[in-house]
Amino acid sequence: MLVAAAVCPCPPLLLPEVATGAAPELDAARTACADAVGLLAASRPDRLYVVGPVAEGAAGVFPAGSTGSFAGFGVDLSVRLGDGPAAARPLPASLAVGAWLLGRADWADAPVEGRGVDEREAAGACAATGRELAASAERVALLVMGDGSACRTVKAPGYLDERAAGFDAEAARALGTADVAALLALDEELAYELKAAGRAPWQVLAGAAEGAGLEGRLLHEDAPYGVEYVVAAWS
Repeated sequence: MLVAAAVCPCPPLLLPEVATGAAPELDAARTACADAVGLLAASRPDRLYVVGPVAEGAAGVFPAGSTGSFAGFGVDLSVRLGDGPAAARPLPASLAVGAWLLGRADWADAPVEGRGVDEREAAGACAATGRELAASAERVALLVMGDGSACRTVKAPGYLDERAAGFDAEAARALGTADVAALLALDEELAYELKAAGRAPWQVLAGAAEGAGLEGRLLHEDAPYGVEYVVAAWS
């Protein structure tokens, strides 16, 4: 059963080593992420899943011990997801950022496993994955990685799309209030057009939270660089 969840953005820029001179711009997001991960630890889970968006063909399980590298972002930095033998399959960027957040918090409270979710996965399939994760142990926690739209300004990765602000506002409201139905109702095609990679992981969370009676709290919301970043905690 799901007992807690933390929702965090997953840009590699969250790492000060990657952001370099721009690092202070995301200090508030980092602090909120640390608070959310701390609430996960306080829930005393039997198992933690880190769920993040991945490109087509990269979905699946990433066991404890999987490693990720930020060399592709110009930084000689590697991270490991929990404790376990090294795995041959490297962590995708979203899960690597999640592993970094856990390492920053010295996570040692429960076994960890990563789940990569195809950004185009249908809502029903995402919810089914969430139900599977929630049923895997008596006390399950999720660290859900994902960004909102990337179309909030003309300098955003997806340029300016007038629909982005409304989409992000509804997603942030749903994440901040643990509104499972609203998360499952997020439009898949619109999310894809707005480059909102968090849609699929958020719907995994919604499936996992069905019937759990969790309450949500919005810890941070901002759109630096024209990309929506949301941090929320469910407990």
